[in-house]
Amino acid sequence: MTSVRVNGFTLSLDGYGAGPDQSIDNPLGLGGTELHQWLFPTRTFQQTLFGNDGGTTGVDDDFAARGFKNVGAWILGRNMFGPIRGAWPDENWKGWWGENPPYHTPVFILTHHARPPIEMEGGTTFHFVTEGIHKALELAREAAAGMDVRIGGGAATIRQYLRAGLIDEMHIAISPVLLGKGESLFDGVDLRALGYQCVESVPSQKATHVVLRRPRTSDEATK
Repeated sequence: MTSVRVNGFTLSLDGYGAGPDQSIDNPLGLGGTELHQWLFPTRTFQQTLFGNDGGTTGVDDDFAARGFKNVGAWILGRNMFGPIRGAWPDENWKGWWGENPPYHTPVFILTHHARPPIEMEGGTTFHFVTEGIHKALELAREAAAGMDVRIGGGAATIRQYLRAGLIDEMHIAISPVLLGKGESLFDGVDLRALGYQCVESVPSQKATHVVLRRPRTSDEATK
């Protein structure tokens, strides 16, 4: 049974999932890299991103590793693919991650501007979806072939799927950092009314890991 998940999305203490002024030099916005100090040293991050053998283990790595298990497809907002806005000026930009992105599955990018799919190394293919979040999820479910679909962000994309009642589970890492401004994850979202409950809370030295889940209806359980 396919589950739609958010894993490892990191929030500051004041509720921001990214800093302001995202750019090529600051893909997470100003101050955004401070949020992810729990993730960067982990064995999972070092192996997945850089192919390194080292890295830390423990609570942070356990949650990082869980995020990649049983994932058959990803959905990303366009900002997670790159800083370019509007129509594509050319097709040279192929994402933040270089020639071998960490996804290793089909990835569906939400955008208003069509673009042919991009096949990358390591099994990642970027598909650009202009028909909205429901179409992207339909395509991702089909591509996942019974495995889970991971919503990778950013915050605006997660909010859209939350408001539509389409996310089954979220792992949020709360980092002991204040950003002051940026992009709020839960702005205008009533998680309690949507049926989410906290089912797990585990602290580490660099984050508090919280898992939120909502019960599936009988109709959803058959999908």
